Amino acid sequence: MKIVADLHLHSRFSRATSKNMRIPEMVRMAKLKGIGLLGTADFTHPGWLDELNRHLVEAGPGIYEYDGIKFILTTEVSSIYTRKGALRRIHNVIFAPSFDAVEKISKFLGRFGSLTSDGRPTLGLDSETMLEGVLSLSPESFIVPAHIWTPWFGLLGSKSGFDSLQECFGKYSDEIFAAETGLSSDPPMNWRLSALDRITLISNSDAHSPARMGREANIFDIEPSFFELKDALKQKDPKRMLGTIEFFPQEGKYHYDGHRNCNVRLSPRESIEGKNICPRCGRPLTLGVLHRVEELADRPEGYHPANAIPYYSIIPLAELIGEAKGLGRDTAGVGHVYERVCQELGGEFNVLLWADIEEIAKMAGREIAEGIARMRKGQVKVDEGYDGVFGTVSVFGKEEQAEKKEEEDKGHEQLSLF
Repeated sequence: MKIVADLHLHSRFSRATSKNMRIPEMVRMAKLKGIGLLGTADFTHPGWLDELNRHLVEAGPGIYEYDGIKFILTTEVSSIYTRKGALRRIHNVIFAPSFDAVEKISKFLGRFGSLTSDGRPTLGLDSETMLEGVLSLSPESFIVPAHIWTPWFGLLGSKSGFDSLQECFGKYSDEIFAAETGLSSDPPMNWRLSALDRITLISNSDAHSPARMGREANIFDIEPSFFELKDALKQKDPKRMLGTIEFFPQEGKYHYDGHRNCNVRLSPRESIEGKNICPRCGRPLTLGVLHRVEELADRPEGYHPANAIPYYSIIPLAELIGEAKGLGRDTAGVGHVYERVCQELGGEFNVLLWADIEEIAKMAGREIAEGIARMRKGQVKVDEGYDGVFGTVSVFGKEEQAEKKEEEDKGHEQLSLF
């Protein structure tokens, strides 16, 4: 059974998160996008846990359901602590097989910080100790390091304090069998590290609003089950883990190096030539994911491991529609087209990845279909993100859009004269 899964997102109880991140709205959006399996997020928060208990019904081993959409119990934890005299900062996602396991894990985590102030709690808990504690309470649970290249809180990020899985999780590092690429990296960037060869790379949205769900996701061929999912990841089984759906990593807000306040964006090569110092303010640059990959990589760019899981790079459908129509992605005009196309053609992912281009053209218009065709071929134009500023990826580009607008304006002038 092929199923698209987004396993890391947030509830309305997390900071800077939409009040619409409630189960019914999350499910409505999942159906529009073609997502069949969601992580619950934030199971450590008592208020959200109460909502999960009220809304979800058991639908199989470790799987729950609401209105046809399956859920698996997950939460993200932020750990900030000192080890060997150095500050360590990391985000991890915990996967649990039952509400009973959630209660035990939450009670344990609550000893190290408040679970009520944020859906993603910040704890003074060493990752190795956390993994040991979670497994002792619930041996079937597992932990996935989140967005592993993000500078401040990614396992391999430049500010996290770690350079490897082993350094972070110590004697329990073999219990880590999956890692999340994050918005600022894609599989080819991760393939450059031989230390990650045994790890199954997964991709999730880390969404804070329903519209952002599925901006990254995973494709499985499994019967919905916590244990089937876990085994597919642990075995890195290409017959069950079919692929990941990826942001173009250039769009991630920590892809290139730079300084947001100085409006300085640099490639790793440019930063290295300048000794990683901002040319405007003279302070150290915020080094992005690509720079960090260069530091840790033991393989050349373009290396492709024999056992690599496939991936698909996408631009969200609302952005493609908005670009084709010259409208913002969150406008009513784009929303109307988006919902109609998704409902008629089997969901956003089917439209972006698998639907026939001619069928899309009939339903959405030739220009939108052309944008999707270009995206599938990787024919995109990019401005890389840096220091917390999202990059942009487009299929038509500024010059082509300007030419189109000029033609439209001339057409309006001719009509007015007529």
